[in-house]
Amino acid sequence: MHNVSSTARSRVLVAMSGGVDSAVAAARLVDAGHDVVGVTLHLWDYPEAGAGSHGRCCAPEDQYDARRTADALGIPHFTFDRRELFAKTVVEPFVDAYLAGETPSPCAACNRGVKIGELVALADRLGAARVATGHYARLGHTESGEPFIREGIDGSKDQSYFLYATKRVELDRLVFPLGESTKTEVRAEAALRRLPGATKGESQELCFVGAGAHAYASFVEERARGRLRPGPIVDAEGRVVGAHEGVHRFTIGQRKGLGVALGKPAFVTAIDSETGTVRLGDEKDLSSIETAIEDIVVAPGVDLPLDARIRVRYRHEGAVGRIERSITPSESSGKITFTSPVRAVSRGQIAVFYDGDRVLGGARIC
Repeated sequence: MHNVSSTARSRVLVAMSGGVDSAVAAARLVDAGHDVVGVTLHLWDYPEAGAGSHGRCCAPEDQYDARRTADALGIPHFTFDRRELFAKTVVEPFVDAYLAGETPSPCAACNRGVKIGELVALADRLGAARVATGHYARLGHTESGEPFIREGIDGSKDQSYFLYATKRVELDRLVFPLGESTKTEVRAEAALRRLPGATKGESQELCFVGAGAHAYASFVEERARGRLRPGPIVDAEGRVVGAHEGVHRFTIGQRKGLGVALGKPAFVTAIDSETGTVRLGDEKDLSSIETAIEDIVVAPGVDLPLDARIRVRYRHEGAVGRIERSITPSESSGKITFTSPVRAVSRGQIAVFYDGDRVLGGARIC
């Protein structure tokens, strides 16, 4: 049931963030008869006091909630400090990307460079055969038995996009107890079980940045003093129509908060971090038929070139295109050619490749 086998009692490490999803995942594992151990990764500390003004990222109050849930379920719980790794692998590249005029995908970087690998390593230390998370994703297997990531049943919450780079040795260990469920079902189950935090609010998509219209910009500015790149705002013809305080305040496709009025709808169509220039244009100027990619990762048994459904950002349903590797200078780079124009393809985002609901791989848009 729920992608959790109870045929043999085995130790399972479950990642507990203090939220509803991981609580229900842990509860289902306990019901299935496994020897469950809860683990929380302490990733970030918030400068402001009090919860509610930021998302969830395993800060002290989240650790407390995770411990309460573990106690209610009668399972052991451990917290491990991974703040230094998180800052180096996720936060610093996030700031650098915005300063370079890019739009990063920190959740993909976190799953790839912090969470999954650290959880598997901790499972080894704690004698756990499997690692379970509260991701809304599923596992599948090819005819030859190769595991792969699948989209979760709940399309509005699916998190397979962020798991595109999961390694083969990690896939063999993973369990996704929520993959066959919707968020509504999970929240109702938490309430029925009377789990601590069952009524907890929804997490922000980006957990280490506070709430508010200018939260991203403020976060970058606090950590990049002296590195900000102000510059001109130009229209499609290159005429200067305004000025800005830094390219980190803009993303491709942005329409609001531009600080200029052209008398017609205008969108950010290009960002040049070298000169600090932000270019505006019409919505039609946002469409791309081709994009360069780098750091290509493909699942075992998948070869390029291939045709696939390609999601160019988390909330993108996907567009059909062809992925090809470059012959030079590196096989880790290449290009995507779409069958029809795609809106707002942005440097720094991740393009994830799908065959139906199966994740075939992904790459960084450059």
